Amino acid sequence: MSSAKNRELLKRVSIFSNLDEAALGDLGQLVISKDYPKGTLVFGQEEPGDALFIIAKGRVKVVLYGESGKEITLTFFHKGDFFGEMALLDNLPRSANVVTTENSTLLMLKREDFTNHLVEHPSTAINVLAELSRRLRKADEIIGNLALLDVYGRVARVLIDLGEREGEKVEDGILIRKRPTQQDIASMISTSRETVSRALGEFQKRGLLEMTGKSVVLRPQFYREVG
Repeated sequence: MSSAKNRELLKRVSIFSNLDEAALGDLGQLVISKDYPKGTLVFGQEEPGDALFIIAKGRVKVVLYGESGKEITLTFFHKGDFFGEMALLDNLPRSANVVTTENSTLLMLKREDFTNHLVEHPSTAINVLAELSRRLRKADEIIGNLALLDVYGRVARVLIDLGEREGEKVEDGILIRKRPTQQDIASMISTSRETVSRALGEFQKRGLLEMTGKSVVLRPQFYREVG
């Protein structure tokens, strides 16, 4: 990927939103582009953190694995999102595993280049703190949902959050083009795939949503009844 294309992508990344063209151009020359096939481990929990990653194409999930091998999905990131910054800021090992869920192209910014950039551009550091705060609030919300909502409510909350992040307004509701698999949703809310399937089937039976292939449309009444 050329530095010009890198610059155009970096414009859409929240933490670099305050940079001028010159700074974006400099940053675009520092990032390294690499392709990852679907199902690739980008990095594992407890590995040393030596780079920040930005998604140029594709999608990844952040997961933890229990002693029994059970997978817990923490979140998904897609084009324009960044991840891996925590280990660069606190010099501790990676806190989770990141795996591609489709063929992806990632831009890698090495630790030294990232820290030098933060020194030269304090606005990026402020943006990083703001994003970390947002993610912490979201983590608190997820913990609260797990404690307070029933399974159907937790499934609904996943879809609503996904609609806010990736949804497109269409005539009959909010279109999510790439919904997580039922197993992914199950691992996000600590339940079984069969339970997620029943919940989605019930929502569809009640006319609250419509699933077609990998996409789903959330009807306006979905938000009124279960939002």
